[in-house]
Amino acid sequence: MLQLSQIELRADDFVLKADFTVAPAAKVAIIGPSGAGKSTLLDTIAGFKTPASGRIFWENQDITDAAPGDRPLSIVFQDSNLFPHLSVFANVALGVRPDQRLSDAEKNSVVQALRRVGLEKYQSQRPGQLSGGQISRVALARVLVRRMPLILLDEPFAALGPALRAEMLDLVSELATDSDAMLLMVTHDPRDAERIADQTILVTDGRAHPPQDTKALLANPPQTLRDYLG
Repeated sequence: MLQLSQIELRADDFVLKADFTVAPAAKVAIIGPSGAGKSTLLDTIAGFKTPASGRIFWENQDITDAAPGDRPLSIVFQDSNLFPHLSVFANVALGVRPDQRLSDAEKNSVVQALRRVGLEKYQSQRPGQLSGGQISRVALARVLVRRMPLILLDEPFAALGPALRAEMLDLVSELATDSDAMLLMVTHDPRDAERIADQTILVTDGRAHPPQDTKALLANPPQTLRDYLG
């Protein structure tokens, strides 16, 4: 369970408040107008930004002051955050051991993760030799080997075409289900939210609202979201 308790985020003239709980193993989209604070909310959960006030709890443990690396989560950004000079295998292995000194069992876990996302034959290639969809799969393989109970996605598939994006969304949803992980996904596209998220957090007017039913929200959106969606 993830709980944001009376969180307030401040940056220049920007203020965002959040006070809600996300149920275990939930798949939740985060949607709202540009500049509303969707990525800021995700960065705060990940530990890259510090709230001005309030606390963040994971399984009733206060993680507000924990460093990003000490939080039980994996995060995938829009650029997938791969190292161009490393092979596919090495990029995924970073999720196991940053020093790359893997045991035989750990090496096998990397191979299994690449097999799971359909990239076993691409282990020696570098990111520059891959397509956009393959790069996204490498990032998901790294999430898989980390085996964290919380997965954060910050529009990682936004640059992909509709068919490939749908394929990636289905894959990440399947990975989250298989590992009983909680999934939080920032998206600008309501179709992405409808595809994999039973609940959606609406970020608008300085507030991240508690998760609500995705279909109900998009069927009858408030005016600010209606204006954004057109």
